[in-house]
Amino acid sequence: MSPLKVVVTGAGGYISNALLPAFSERYNLTLLDVSKETTTGRNDDIIEVDLTNPNIDLYEEHFTGADVIVHNARFDRRDNPKFATGPNHQWKKDRPKHSVDGYFAERQNLDMAYNIYKIALQKNIKRVVVASSNHAADWYETKIHFGEMDIVDHTTYPKSDNFYGWCKIAYEALGFAFATGRFGQKIESINIRIGGPRILDIAKLADNQTSLRRDLGAWISDRDLQQLYIKSIETREVLTEDGVPFQIFYGISNNTRAFWSIANARAMLKYEPQDDSEVYYSTQIRKHMTKSGRISELKP
Repeated sequence: MSPLKVVVTGAGGYISNALLPAFSERYNLTLLDVSKETTTGRNDDIIEVDLTNPNIDLYEEHFTGADVIVHNARFDRRDNPKFATGPNHQWKKDRPKHSVDGYFAERQNLDMAYNIYKIALQKNIKRVVVASSNHAADWYETKIHFGEMDIVDHTTYPKSDNFYGWCKIAYEALGFAFATGRFGQKIESINIRIGGPRILDIAKLADNQTSLRRDLGAWISDRDLQQLYIKSIETREVLTEDGVPFQIFYGISNNTRAFWSIANARAMLKYEPQDDSEVYYSTQIRKHMTKSGRISELKP
């Protein structure tokens, strides 16, 4: 059986760089990004293309014959604070305020996602796997940290107070519309609400025990991220109870301190995360975790 042909957008980005070592062993890859320069160095296999351009005729050829699109690309305007769109972190007293003009930066990301789904429709590409984010439901985190909620799952109504989270909610809603078949055929849409795919500086995070608890719960190792994406690409059936090929999965490891549910990923994808931040960072946790991280406990 020939390998699946997978197009990866944002191929030079942080998430893609964690995925490509595993992808390259399994798939026939087409890598797209605005530059061959990546977060780990130059990659000459990347095809340079601007997917925010509404004229998809300029680049749709790169998707011809694809089985799956992995859409990790994101337009970022960190060069201009006016367009900052970062997450809320409501529990932090010093969290930054952002300009409402951040909407314009994230609107380009939503337009780019639309371009991807439109190409999938026109090229008869069966499935799109999208890098969504936990911030699609980040409004609930203060409730979590105050002990008013214990868990958020894929059925919890998405809410966010920042344009980054708003855009991820809009990604998911856009994907559902294409998955219904309303536009002629059903495009399978899988949205991965990625948690914290990074090395944690436990000593630094210890200055805010709530942030430390949060990041330990949100963490995902590279090998678990790879497994989750591969199973999202390869699992045959991804139907809802209404028969719509649309799913949302939280992207975290098997974390003891988890506050997002991965039960549906375990059931549908047979996702079996191998790592737990509690074990991976056990030595540092014993040294720097001094409180539970519940906000009520931290009050004077």
